[in-house]
Amino acid sequence: MIWLTWRQYRVQTFVALAALAAVAIALVITGTQMRTSYDGDVAGCSTTCEAAKNAFVHEYETLAALVTGLLVAVPGVIGIFWGAPLIARELETGTHRLIWNQSISRSHWLAVKLTAVGLSSVAVTGLLSLMVTWWARPLDEITSNRFDPLLFDGRGVAPLGYAAFAFTVGVCAGLLIRRTVPAMAVTLGLFAAVQILMPYAIRPLLMEPVRAEVALAGLGMAAQEGRPAEGAAWSATDIMLSGDGENAQVKVGLSRPGAWVLSDLGPVLNSAGEEMRGSAGCAARETDPMRCFAKSDFHVAVEYQPGDRYWTFQWIETGIFVALAGILAGFSAWWLRRRLD
Repeated sequence: MIWLTWRQYRVQTFVALAALAAVAIALVITGTQMRTSYDGDVAGCSTTCEAAKNAFVHEYETLAALVTGLLVAVPGVIGIFWGAPLIARELETGTHRLIWNQSISRSHWLAVKLTAVGLSSVAVTGLLSLMVTWWARPLDEITSNRFDPLLFDGRGVAPLGYAAFAFTVGVCAGLLIRRTVPAMAVTLGLFAAVQILMPYAIRPLLMEPVRAEVALAGLGMAAQEGRPAEGAAWSATDIMLSGDGENAQVKVGLSRPGAWVLSDLGPVLNSAGEEMRGSAGCAARETDPMRCFAKSDFHVAVEYQPGDRYWTFQWIETGIFVALAGILAGFSAWWLRRRLD
């Protein structure tokens, strides 16, 4: 069975290895250039460091988006071209009857296929993820936004879980639909839907967020929540004014390098937790709200995930997708033994 599986998937394997080698060469060349530029222009700067960082990010952001997008797409491609045809092609051509009439049982046939091809898909994705994570490290140190949905999906160990899940989704789709092309289409649709749903609906629920009250007079200082600062300051990303006069409302959006801020624009509150409006809320007294905030005791309530939880989220999400892959593999084995004629 192992030799048969190798014969069936040797072309895909050689193509994947050749693609990995080409990508590795490109990433080593550009990654070395990036690090040389980073060491000379960013790490070694003494003045105008912000300008140097912005120039560095601008130079490599397009290439970084392409590299990250490639890694995000690879698990889906594996599910489409490796997972969906695994069983569907055999059922479509009728070769499964020949194989099952031999001494090999259905369970043994499926176990070998899932193990050999599934582990290969995870290994390919893992190697690519390792290379991309190494390549993008200088950019990630500057931008400090690893929780961004695209970057989170294209770094660390999470892509391994996505690859295992996409592969088994393809296998199940092929087993149930029994046609290769429709199974590939269903695999693409399901995997894309899960990848959209996960960062916006499920990931925020994986861990209880930290709740803090950030003093507007102290933007650039740590949040006033009774825990150590993470070596980074809070800053205002957006200020929204709505209404006029005494009914004017001010909302402030906050960010912290490395953290994942879950709350949107929050209303300005006083020390008693009451929402400030009109002249009491600075909207009417100052043309520049931040000038008023600097003289006040106002604060904004914020919910966020600290940057030191990044790898915890990575491992939790990887575990979820590996568990889903195991469930789908078990379902495929049951369906193949009990329901497929």
